[in-house]
Amino acid sequence: MSVEFLHALRAVAAQVLTGDAAAPYCTDWRGRYSGSALAVVFPADTIQVSQIVKLCAAHAIAVVPQGGNTSLCGASVPVQNAAQIILNLSQMNQIRVIDAINYTMTVEAGCKLAAIYQAAEEVERLFPLGLTAIAPHCEIGGNLSTNAGGIGVLRYGSARELVLGLEVVLPDGRLWNGLRALRKDNTGYDLKQLFIGAEGTLGIITAAVLKLYPRPRFSVTACVAIASPEVAVRLLSHIRGACGQALSGFEIISRNCLELVLKNIADTQEPFKQRYDWYLLIKLDDSVPNEVALQTALENFGAEVLSMIIAGETQQAERYWKLRKSISDAQKIEGISIKHDIAVPVSRVADFIAQTDADLKSRFAGIRIVAFGHMGDGNLHYNVSMLDASVNLAFIEEHESEVNCIVYDIVSALNGSISAEHGLGQLKRATIRAYKDPLELELMRNVKQALDPLGLMNPGKVI
Repeated sequence: MSVEFLHALRAVAAQVLTGDAAAPYCTDWRGRYSGSALAVVFPADTIQVSQIVKLCAAHAIAVVPQGGNTSLCGASVPVQNAAQIILNLSQMNQIRVIDAINYTMTVEAGCKLAAIYQAAEEVERLFPLGLTAIAPHCEIGGNLSTNAGGIGVLRYGSARELVLGLEVVLPDGRLWNGLRALRKDNTGYDLKQLFIGAEGTLGIITAAVLKLYPRPRFSVTACVAIASPEVAVRLLSHIRGACGQALSGFEIISRNCLELVLKNIADTQEPFKQRYDWYLLIKLDDSVPNEVALQTALENFGAEVLSMIIAGETQQAERYWKLRKSISDAQKIEGISIKHDIAVPVSRVADFIAQTDADLKSRFAGIRIVAFGHMGDGNLHYNVSMLDASVNLAFIEEHESEVNCIVYDIVSALNGSISAEHGLGQLKRATIRAYKDPLELELMRNVKQALDPLGLMNPGKVI
């Protein structure tokens, strides 16, 4: 990095880190990916972002946008052996406008998701992006750039559905102000959707107009035991028909998941006296009490509901949700695994689990499959490791690509996606080429070329 370029960075940015001070920002959340950056730059506002990007374009320096750095696919850290800076947006953390009457909030990209929750709560509103486990760490710019999902997608949609307008700095440094708080705007291409889910490869989201919703007055959670995912698929359809839009969460947990949590996470306990193979957490949020409606729907489903407990907004409900939210941490304690974040049509979730379990178990003796996730929208986290920890690392090193191929081939056959909510990043950049239609890939490359002809926006990610 030339002295001239560094001086120019320091002249326009609020803060610039280099050397050892920059190193912590160059490794991802899981510790799987790391690279090196010429500097980590912290702009204070959108104008500084624009100036920094113009400067980088003039010097052919790549830009890696970064927020809370909670990406699970290596999207928010630099690749190896490239001339690049990290542009960290964490200091741009202002809530610019809250319009409770319009049910919107305009926020800067560095706003913590937890702060957005709180700001909405203070005006009796809800921002429903359900990432509560990492909400104190992740930032809204990254959430939008990865089209984050979470627990509330069944009712509210993913991040893509929660945005009305964006402010974006383009790869040449120009600023597009699309901060329109409109629910109807039929004046051409919906440009904001190009940048949501693009993982910073087309431009840098600096601010957004978010949709707010009425704050639910009543919440009820049911913990339900069932025999199989096939029952869960039918029960989901039944509950949706009986309870309508009040249904906000429908999470599935396998016995293996629960065993890991009970073993490794303090203050957790079996939800029922008897052990079952599969569990569901069902949540209803509404403006009126809805406990009776949920109980009636479950009772009407019949004997395939093996056991159930219904809890309102109580410590009991929190204990149930702790079981679900602790699965990833519990599994991490046991060691690394081959992780998959897949989506199939809801009606095919049971088929996916049955086919993939059978194929993997027939191929690899002694494996442990940890399957859980967002049953309500067809998104499963499907993780594979060896039950015997002493051979697990060797198994992953030797067979990860084969396991991935088995899982992703079945996903593809069921018309699913190999990345439901975590994105592609570095992790699946090459893999997606085998499962995406060639014309889709061509169109994606054409968009990238049109907006970022120099290839300076987050290189080595997505495509």
